[in-house]
Amino acid sequence: MGLGAFPAPHDQWLGMLGMHGTRAANYSMDEADLIVAIGARFDDRITGKLSEFAPRAKFVHIDVDPAEISKNVPAHIPIVGDAKKILPKLTTEYRALKADSARLDGWWQRIEGWREKYPLGYEDSEGSEIKPQYMIEALYEVTGGNAIVTSDVGQHQMWTAQYFHFNGPRRWINSGGLGTMGFGLPAAMGAKVACPDEDVVCVAGDGSVIMNIQELATCVTEKIPVKVFIMNNGYLGMVRQWQELFWDRRYSSVEMGSSPDWVKLAEAFGATGMLVEDKAELKDAMKSALETDGPVVCDVRVTPEENCYPMIPAGQAARDMVG
Repeated sequence: MGLGAFPAPHDQWLGMLGMHGTRAANYSMDEADLIVAIGARFDDRITGKLSEFAPRAKFVHIDVDPAEISKNVPAHIPIVGDAKKILPKLTTEYRALKADSARLDGWWQRIEGWREKYPLGYEDSEGSEIKPQYMIEALYEVTGGNAIVTSDVGQHQMWTAQYFHFNGPRRWINSGGLGTMGFGLPAAMGAKVACPDEDVVCVAGDGSVIMNIQELATCVTEKIPVKVFIMNNGYLGMVRQWQELFWDRRYSSVEMGSSPDWVKLAEAFGATGMLVEDKAELKDAMKSALETDGPVVCDVRVTPEENCYPMIPAGQAARDMVG
């Protein structure tokens, strides 16, 4: 596989999500014959079973820190340096080859076949229940897909990557595989200060947002009108999913219990609080939140025990996805 032969940008991100990437993205990583990794640390969330990760591939690993190269995955071609300087040179060399792009036609057909056979999907509810995937689709619709989106860490992060079809670069800000719960709100604040004319929304989990909720005071004081949409399922959702699938629902320390009344908490800080429990009201509520002056916290009650698929179980190869 040559440079530029990965799936489209959305699928690239989902592939690097690893555990919850699309089947098309994970299969393409699994069967690739060349992977150019730029600033990747190849942690276990990406590789799964290390000995089975991309077994056919040669690796070109670019990183400014030499300690990262070959730390987990041996690099066939290590390149130490600043990606901003390296990539233009690589691109120039590649274009000078004048390689026949048709040589990749078979590969692209294979990728399109996976996309067609394994599309993302979920069973939507017919009543008032709000599925988390639907929440993200609704947010995409009401923003026109043009918002800058931040997230915390968990299922909501994965569903946002899967169902918010980002229309361009620099629209999706999260901590990736670093697992930084509480990241979303301060990241949204920074994005809004940097891009005051853009809609900036934070998709948060009820387990993550509590860790930095005090920053609402900063938003109110400094007049930073970020919009926080809490995907509230009453659990630490990603950990709960693992305990359901691999520990026979022996739930431990995943129920949020007496979480705060988010509407009252937002109002206590001087922000606007909203509660949405009915699917029919969701889009109008989101529009209202976006149109409201100042910071807004919108508490969206979603299906409590919905799982995020596909998923690569810990220690398994990318081809061994479930769901």
